[in-house]
This record gives sequence, structure tokens and C-alpha cells, in this order.
Amino acid sequence: MSADDFGHAEALPSRYRLRAYEAVHAVVSDDHNFERGVDRAREVAHTVLAEGGTDGLTEAVVELALKLAEALERIAAEQGLAAADLAEVWFVE
Repeated sequence: MSADDFGHAEALPSRYRLRAYEAVHAVVSDDHNFERGVDRAREVAHTVLAEGGTDGLTEAVVELALKLAEALERIAAEQGLAAADLAEVWFVE
């Protein structure tokens, strides 16, 4: 995997961004066995914890939140909504 895979050829993603990508990819890539993807995402989280401790896990969660926020902002803009409102619908309701 390279920085080009993330659309940012000018800077290599952090190790925690790569781990966040691995977790998301695990969940979305196995259409035939969702549970296996979730299990793999948990393995990634355990790896981050083992490699970087709670600080590493915190960084991975922040990377996930940043990337999710970017996606929500794009989707919300397409739908004429505020990203915060869309996040509320996705997570609270």
C-alpha cells in the first residue's frame, strides 16, 4: 500500500491512518461474511493497542473520525444538509 492508494501522493499516511484503513477495509470488503470483517477489524484494533498502547488506539480513533467526518461532509453537501445533522441521524437516531 502506498500514499497513492489514499489520494495523497505528497505525504505517506501515518501508521494509524493505515490501521484505520485496514479496519474499515476489513468490514466493507467481505460481502459474504460480515462477521468475519468485524472480527478482522477487532484484530486490527488489538494490533494497534499492542503496538501503540492507548495513545496509538487514540490516534487510530481520531484518524477514523477525521476520515468519517470528511465523508459525511461530502454526503451532506450533496444532500443539502449540515454534516452535524447527518452524523446525528447516522449515530443517534
